[in-house]
Amino acid sequence: MGPTKVFRARHSDPESIRGAYGLTDTRNTTHGSDSPASASREIAFFFPEFDEQRWYEQDEPRLRRGQLFYSAEERVHRVAGRGDPA
Repeated sequence: MGPTKVFRARHSDPESIRGAYGLTDTRNTTHGSDSPASASREIAFFFPEFDEQRWYEQDEPRLRRGQLFYSAEERVHRVAGRGDPA
């Protein structure tokens, strides 16, 4: 993502997301939580349908093993399940 401050990102890490696309410190194109607890709260707020526990127990281990595919129709990467391309 690059440094939190956009001005610093532009000069010290211009290839980072913030360095390349950030406008101001509050319009910096990306967000990173400051702790796992904050991340859990923020995920639940912005993505209420997301099951974080299921992710860590099922999806994340499969992702680490490389079992995912790109859905061109949805334009996202998905963890492969039964019947999906590997």
